[in-house]
Amino acid sequence: MRAGAIAALALAGLLPAAKADLALATSKACMACHTVDRKVIGPAFKDVAARYKDQKGAADMLATKILKGGAGAWGPVPMPANTQVSEADAKKLAAWVLTLK
Repeated sequence: MRAGAIAALALAGLLPAAKADLALATSKACMACHTVDRKVIGPAFKDVAARYKDQKGAADMLATKILKGGAGAWGPVPMPANTQVSEADAKKLAAWVLTLK
C-alpha cells in the first residue's frame, strides 16, 4: 500500500495511530535513511526508542534532532536538518518513535 493511501486511511480513522505515523515518516522521507527494525544509514527507530525510553525530555530532544539534524550520537554519519518537517510533525514523529519496541 502506498504512503498516500496509508495516510488517507489513517486520517479516516481506519488504521491504528502507529500506521499513521509510519505513513508520516514515509511522507517526510525519514524512511530513506531509517527503518523501524534495522539500521540502514541511520539507526533503526526501535533502537532509538530503546536508547531514549527512560530519558526525561526524550520526545522534545528527538523532535529537535529531526528538525535541526545532529551528529555523533549514532556514529560518523550526520543526520541532516529536515526542513520539510514542521515542528508539529517532528513532535508526532518523535512520540511515535518512542512507542516502538
